[in-house]
Amino acid sequence: MMNGKLLAQMFISGANNLYNNRAAVDELNVFPVPDGDTGSNMSMTASAMAKALSEVQSDSVTKVADVMSFATLRGARGNSGVILSQFFRGISKSLKGKTECEPHDLALALKIGSDTAYNAVMNPTEGTILTVARDAADAAVSTEGDILSIIENAAQKGYETLKKTPEMLPALKTAGVVDAGGQGWLYVLDGMLYFLKNNEIIVKNISESGAKNQEEHSVKAQSKLKTDNIKYMYCTEFIVEKKDRSVNVLAFKQSLEKIGDSMLVIDDDDIVKVHIHTNNPGIVLEKAVKLGTMINIKIDNMKHQHQSLIQSAPEKAEMPHKKFGFVAVCAGDGISEIFKDLGIDNIIEGGQTMNPSTEDILAACEKINADMVFVFPNNKNIILAANQAREISKKNITVIPTKSIPACVAAMLAYNEAKDAENNEKAMNKAISNVKSGQITFAVRDTEVDGQKISKDDILGIAEGKIKSVGKSVSDVLCGVVDEMYDEDSEFITLYYGSGVTEEDAQKAGKILEEKYEDTEVSVKYGGQPLYYYLVSVE
Repeated sequence: MMNGKLLAQMFISGANNLYNNRAAVDELNVFPVPDGDTGSNMSMTASAMAKALSEVQSDSVTKVADVMSFATLRGARGNSGVILSQFFRGISKSLKGKTECEPHDLALALKIGSDTAYNAVMNPTEGTILTVARDAADAAVSTEGDILSIIENAAQKGYETLKKTPEMLPALKTAGVVDAGGQGWLYVLDGMLYFLKNNEIIVKNISESGAKNQEEHSVKAQSKLKTDNIKYMYCTEFIVEKKDRSVNVLAFKQSLEKIGDSMLVIDDDDIVKVHIHTNNPGIVLEKAVKLGTMINIKIDNMKHQHQSLIQSAPEKAEMPHKKFGFVAVCAGDGISEIFKDLGIDNIIEGGQTMNPSTEDILAACEKINADMVFVFPNNKNIILAANQAREISKKNITVIPTKSIPACVAAMLAYNEAKDAENNEKAMNKAISNVKSGQITFAVRDTEVDGQKISKDDILGIAEGKIKSVGKSVSDVLCGVVDEMYDEDSEFITLYYGSGVTEEDAQKAGKILEEKYEDTEVSVKYGGQPLYYYLVSVE
């Protein structure tokens, strides 16, 4: 039997073990590009849960379950993180209402977690984390014994299945790796086992270099913001444990609207999550205490510290109401400027190298005073998180499933303010289907993909998600990718050059394409995106 405190510590240990091994999980990504992010996304999702659990002051299993569900839902990043969040959501749902956790309760929770994750994926693929977690859960359910025995058997069966994943997915076998997501889940189970055997939580290992990189990123992000433009000084966050479910959360939310901005009030069954920028945090707390008991109170002075990943267009005292608003994800200062010129209201920093969380997307949408907000993920690995934000938000959100920066540009050009929401959605979806997108980057390891042998540091040309050109020259690979995308109906080619490419080199590349495709208009624009020499579109 396990109380809430021990249950929380067990999951924290699992999350920390995943975090400590995130680089090893990233290395298992089949695609040899420099933004392998399965380990990063899973570990950040689990870390959001661990942070929330570490602040729980209760021995109740149901309270731990509530916090776990809330934190993982909003902290989910990338497809792998969203799937992991669904595991934890299912586990939480199964344990809700319990004061203590019996061995069979935990085994059943693992099974329900697996089922929840399966149901969340439209077309489940065998040989992935879903298969590994399902077999591990089945082993847990069939085990008679204490909690230690249940997790031991689950982990053992999980590793047996993990070894078989290359036989289930040919791409894994060709690359010589096992499934990254499945390995990530087993790191969680390993961390849970460590706690059960040693009565000690695995310590989260933040290396000196990692801390330094985080500090540098924070300083860089802060340098882009002028603190004297901050209208509301205090970032105020907390959770309210409702005194009863009938409390008027809507009235509370409305009472805050005139004393701050960047407000996020999420009503989730027995708790309310609150985030607001204000000059009067005391007034906010006085209003909140009428709803119930407050926990996890956090107040930061934003003129001294600003750690948000979201970069918004300059805020006005009162953002005028409009029919449609727009949120887009991107990396690169040049891309950001292009998006702002197109009418994007809020830009979330991220994309290929950093997938924003569900809560990041929620917060960006909440800032916009519009009847409907269109969200452009601009990466296939962010679409699930965007849809998750849409499902839990009280705002009217429509996700346009853009998988690239050029697709977002095409969608915004198709937008017509005079049209209604339905017709704009149709027009934007049609526009993204007509644009072909490619990327030029480099290989991070030796491998073989789709019959092509790739060596570390080779230049890779990717078109529509598949490697189409491999070589030693950026210019040659770029031409190879455009050849793959170009057809007799093509009229426009646009190059967005990255932070590692000079303007001179980009203009030379544009000239080569102009000469090669005489009847096509070629545009060269500064994107500033990291890790990718060029983003390219053909329309």
